[in-house]
Amino acid sequence: MIDAKKAITAFLAGAAIALLTGLAGPALAASGVQAVVNGTAITSGDVAKRQAFLRLQHTKADAKTATEQLIDETLKRQEVARVHMSVSQQDVDASFARFSAGNKLSVEQMSQILDRAGVGVDHFKGFIAVQMSWPRVVNARYGSTSRLSNYDLVSRMMQNNKQKPVTTEYMLQQIIFVIPEAKRGAITGKRKGEAEASRSKFPGCDQAKTFAATMRDVSVRDLGRMLAPEIPPDWKSLVEQAKGNTTGTRVTEKGVEYLAICSQRQVSDDQAAEMVFRQEDLDKSKAGKNGPPENENSKKYLDELRKKAQIAYR
Repeated sequence: MIDAKKAITAFLAGAAIALLTGLAGPALAASGVQAVVNGTAITSGDVAKRQAFLRLQHTKADAKTATEQLIDETLKRQEVARVHMSVSQQDVDASFARFSAGNKLSVEQMSQILDRAGVGVDHFKGFIAVQMSWPRVVNARYGSTSRLSNYDLVSRMMQNNKQKPVTTEYMLQQIIFVIPEAKRGAITGKRKGEAEASRSKFPGCDQAKTFAATMRDVSVRDLGRMLAPEIPPDWKSLVEQAKGNTTGTRVTEKGVEYLAICSQRQVSDDQAAEMVFRQEDLDKSKAGKNGPPENENSKKYLDELRKKAQIAYR
């Protein structure tokens, strides 16, 4: 799995230094349209902000480079939205806060520096959102294509003293306290309080839908069987740390959510073995031991999107 946090940290290492030393000057934001990607306009103001951002990284910062980067980013953002795999605004804000703290700055101080540099907080956070969301889409598209053959499974088990690895099998439900986009700023706190309060009253998965019907705008989604390596990173620690039959809550693009743990047990069947071995391979890949298949898949995916896209330069 692609480690988005590490990718962001590595990508912005030069930017952090430049931000703190004030090497970049403000960019002039204009309003003319430079390109249109599937109906989404990229303005000269957007390009100027990206040029300022590129200068912070001490990389090529001409208008063409900035425009092409924004086109790629727009295609990624559109695909993330299409498959409903965007990280939440809360996740983006938290990443921005960690980046600020990592540079020994408050969020307010970092925001001021970005504004003075001509990048702006919204542009920077938009970049973070794509960097965090895109790996999810790539992993969902290609993660299941590299299945292990029976021969591979047997070979790996031979290396593991002929034992199949053990992992945890969960049966899960997703409880969503829905927040309409238009009311997100006004009622998120209230909905979070309602979701937290409901956890102590949760009657179990068999009665979940009846329970949800007693509350306003609450939906239940059956996730079914999910092995520990399959759990999305945003939920993994919450599931592992859960006390009782529900996890803690998260604010997502849908609203406020938590997972109900219907059951859990240790398993060591072929599917579990394959998932564990694949996760080990992904971990090795992240450590640079097996080459960069995720990067190759990301490029392949983006190339496909570009071929199908309607891109008009102005």
